[in-house]
Amino acid sequence: VQLQASGGGLVQAGGSLRLSCAASGRTFSRYAMGWFRQAPGKEREFVGGISWSGDSTHYLDSVKGRFTISRDNAKNTVYLRMNSLKPEDTAVYYCAASRFGYITSAAGNYDYWGQGTLVTVSS
Repeated sequence: VQLQASGGGLVQAGGSLRLSCAASGRTFSRYAMGWFRQAPGKEREFVGGISWSGDSTHYLDSVKGRFTISRDNAKNTVYLRMNSLKPEDTAVYYCAASRFGYITSAAGNYDYWGQGTLVTVSS
């Protein structure tokens, strides 16, 4: 599986962005998908994930109610909708695929990673 993340950019605080992660390969629907982010000088952290079916999602506490993950298995794409963005959301965002199928926050449980897309939120 190859992943290509896109949709990052510069946005003012309070604004919105939607990140996309397009996957190649016919087995995309078998993978749980996760979004991670890494801010300058900080470790990579789990932002949220979605199960292989899309029936279950899980989020980092600080983004609950602001971020929404969805997926379209017919299009081999997963999305991260980010609303009410804050300067502390500034980071490189990565999508990742886990063959476990269920949501996991551990980066080590993800088998494939996208290249990252930069989100910058200005105050």
